[in-house]
Amino acid sequence: MHALDSIASPGLWAATIIGLLALLAVDVWLTRRPHEVAMGEALRWTAFYLALPFVFFGFLWWVYGGTPAIEFLTGFVVEKSLSVDNLFVFMLLLASFAVPPALSQRVLLYGIVGALLLRAVFIALGAGALATGTCVFLLFGAVLVWTAVRVLREAGQGPEATIDVDDMRTVRMLRRWLPVTKDYDGFKLVTRVDGRRALTPAALVVTAIFMTDIVFAVDSVPAVYGVTEDPYLVLATNAFALLGLRALYFVLHDALGRLRHLNYGLGVILAFIGVKLVLHWAHGSWSWVPEVPTTLSLAVIVLVLATVTATSLWTSRRVERRSDRGGRPGVSGEPADQRGDLVGHLVQGGEPGRGARVGAHGAGDQRRDLP
Repeated sequence: MHALDSIASPGLWAATIIGLLALLAVDVWLTRRPHEVAMGEALRWTAFYLALPFVFFGFLWWVYGGTPAIEFLTGFVVEKSLSVDNLFVFMLLLASFAVPPALSQRVLLYGIVGALLLRAVFIALGAGALATGTCVFLLFGAVLVWTAVRVLREAGQGPEATIDVDDMRTVRMLRRWLPVTKDYDGFKLVTRVDGRRALTPAALVVTAIFMTDIVFAVDSVPAVYGVTEDPYLVLATNAFALLGLRALYFVLHDALGRLRHLNYGLGVILAFIGVKLVLHWAHGSWSWVPEVPTTLSLAVIVLVLATVTATSLWTSRRVERRSDRGGRPGVSGEPADQRGDLVGHLVQGGEPGRGARVGAHGAGDQRRDLP
């Protein structure tokens, strides 16, 4: 057993948790009235939540030096890229449950709060595991490489991403425990019908979002521990990445389908961090084995993300030009219905929470079986 080094004092932990709760309270206040989120509102809050981690980065550099600051920034970039991948699944779930646009932001907020609590548990478990010895780095590295192989293989297959909510185990269990109303009742998760307590569809979609984050956390938390061993920095990167998802969802709603190659980039990043963890483990046993510096990790991650974004946008423009000329709206060898924008493939029928089938662009998250 060895204690993990951390820059955080009890005072810094307390201040961070208070700040996090204050930001969540602001989000709750902003979503107190059901309304459709305008693009201007979403852009302003997205800019705010993107500026916050860079302010925190400057604070870390000023108070604690460059090393923890670079570790935080690298971990944040990793988490933010993975959280954009999460948005694909969130979009599918909200469409599958036919969530009214006016309620979407509060449903997302419920899911994000649950995700933060869940990540805190996973981070604590990860810190406890790492304290037992360096062999855990080998395990984390193997998990990330295995996940990367799955991501790249399934991204190459390019199947249509679907979510059938009737097949989700958690949804089936909730329906067995309590009746579910057909219609939403504002923000309420539980309501009363003829004097009996019943769940609303909002309760089902919030539970589904919460449960999917269990799957996301399996690769997300080890990935950040591949950048820094400081549990405080791991929590900070997760918090900053998740807090802005509510606003970012509405900014990227129409653009997500254009990120055709995102999963290729995420696969490469997860594989890179997995190899980095394996090298870190090996370096502890054989000093001649090189380690990957954090600055190099940041450069590789940013380069990969920039590359897949550029190739995705270029491919989308090429497909649109072909479509404008009256040609087949797809690339040779791939069905056209797998290449349309995500929004163009949303709900194909079904009442709220009743098995609406959702098609998505191939860049959507297709690698995880939802619980």
